[in-house]
Amino acid sequence: MAITGAHVLLFTSEPDALRAVWRDVFGFEHVDAGDGWLIFALPPAELGVHPSDGQTSHELSLMCSDVRATKAELEAKGIEFDGEPTDKGFGIGVSMLLPGGVEMMLYEPRHSSAIEGRP
Repeated sequence: MAITGAHVLLFTSEPDALRAVWRDVFGFEHVDAGDGWLIFALPPAELGVHPSDGQTSHELSLMCSDVRATKAELEAKGIEFDGEPTDKGFGIGVSMLLPGGVEMMLYEPRHSSAIEGRP
């Protein structure tokens, strides 16, 4: 099959600030596509398909092996969170509050991962 990757879009009223978080706080490799438009390499990813009530939406979450330690590291770098990590059933998660009103879950999965053991 010819699919070589996935491209995720985040929409925000503060694109420069959000790009700075991905570059300076998360430290993801990136390229400049021109005029400061940064495109970031993401860590290995997996995709889940969930049922809905007819509404369609998309969600991006970041996974880690220790949500409490990762939260503390990110808080030290200025990332805000909505509360403390809680049991979500599928794992322990907490919402990160990123520039421009972007909310993203950080979680420590309990489920089997499609990327375990992959480089």
